Amino acid sequence: MRLPKGRYLLSSALTAGDGADGAGGTDWIVQPRLDLDRDTTITVDARTTAPVDVRPPDRSAGFMHSAMVVEVRHRGAERLVNLISASANLRVAHLGPDAEAGSVKQWFDSYWAARSVDYALGYIFTGARALTGLTRHPSAKDLATVKIRAAALPGTAGTGSVDLQPSAGLTVGVSQSLATPGTATYLVTPERGTWDITYMAPRVPGGSTNRYSADGVAVRAGSTTTHVFDNAVFGPALAGRPGVVRDEDSLTVDVPLLADGGGHVPSSPSYASASTTLHRDGVLVGTRTGAPGRAAFTVAPGRAAYRMTSTVKRTGAPGTATRVTASWTFVSDTTTGPAPVPVSAVRFSPVLGPTGTAVADAVLRVPVTVQGAAAKGRVRVLAVSVSMDGGASWRRVPVERGAVLIHNPGAGTGVSLRAELTDTAGNTLTQTIVDAYRTQ
Repeated sequence: MRLPKGRYLLSSALTAGDGADGAGGTDWIVQPRLDLDRDTTITVDARTTAPVDVRPPDRSAGFMHSAMVVEVRHRGAERLVNLISASANLRVAHLGPDAEAGSVKQWFDSYWAARSVDYALGYIFTGARALTGLTRHPSAKDLATVKIRAAALPGTAGTGSVDLQPSAGLTVGVSQSLATPGTATYLVTPERGTWDITYMAPRVPGGSTNRYSADGVAVRAGSTTTHVFDNAVFGPALAGRPGVVRDEDSLTVDVPLLADGGGHVPSSPSYASASTTLHRDGVLVGTRTGAPGRAAFTVAPGRAAYRMTSTVKRTGAPGTATRVTASWTFVSDTTTGPAPVPVSAVRFSPVLGPTGTAVADAVLRVPVTVQGAAAKGRVRVLAVSVSMDGGASWRRVPVERGAVLIHNPGAGTGVSLRAELTDTAGNTLTQTIVDAYRTQ
């Protein structure tokens, strides 16, 4: 063929045997540096490859699939080639001269299924050459454990799904169905960096598919990282977002009111009704209905005191968070561009059963965490109250060492939680979660 002069990346794959997988496996040869400045002949010889021998410590584990990617950078340009394989029989080789130091990045991910755990084994390499062969036999102590627990509130049991994949780079992940309540366990390689988790909850009849995610999950060899999805206490969350933004004379609120107990934000939470109301200097600006904790308002120019209240109701909700309300007060002035408004949220994080319940007639420790404007020591006053009668009456409980102790009532009772907060700048929050959890 005739080609323009320049730097090229060459990839050649030969699959032997019958069928899509190839019973004889695949030989993959990559030349990261192919400089074409004259007539050139290239010989690609599959006999130069060496095996990719990466396998978990459990010899009974079955291979699922793998992905290998080579990324080459040269003078600001980036090109990559990849090979996805359904066979464990893979051989690879480098071809041609070395490229520039550090210009070749290559990674390999393989997934294995065993009886009680799955394995996600990934490795990254950077240098001047593509790999010729790869051998990794990690032991159990070299791997990190990731547990993904799916809750099922009363009446919502079903089958969800879990996806796990490395955060960085083009790759394929691994998926599995998960009966709820249930736990999926993975052993993963810390060398691959952080991992992304996606959980799809069982679909509520008449509702939309509800997706949760936890991205950039850090792992460490010999340690266990656990993420619990779709369990109480459901409530407002501000991690990684400003919540309320003013842009000139427009106020926009985006505060998830039904983040789960782990702070994971649902894509399509089930609810009956939701509204957000805004007052300016005590005068009603307007009320918006629709998605929980989401609204936009146009306000008069200039500095003023505001009160914003967002409420979501879950009529017929299966036992937890039947009503969530967050009311903020703050002072805001006209801006020249998007600027965060100082609002906060309080997270309640007790350890609950997979059905959002706590032991009746027992003492429960409920950790209390502040997010948003009042985080990192900017709390002036924080008071927490508890109700055993759906919010008709409240009793103050002291916040000590970042938690409150609640003496749970008898079985079958909803426990409601309220937080009243003032930050060091005088902005306030009143947050109420009716039926935060139930006793059993």
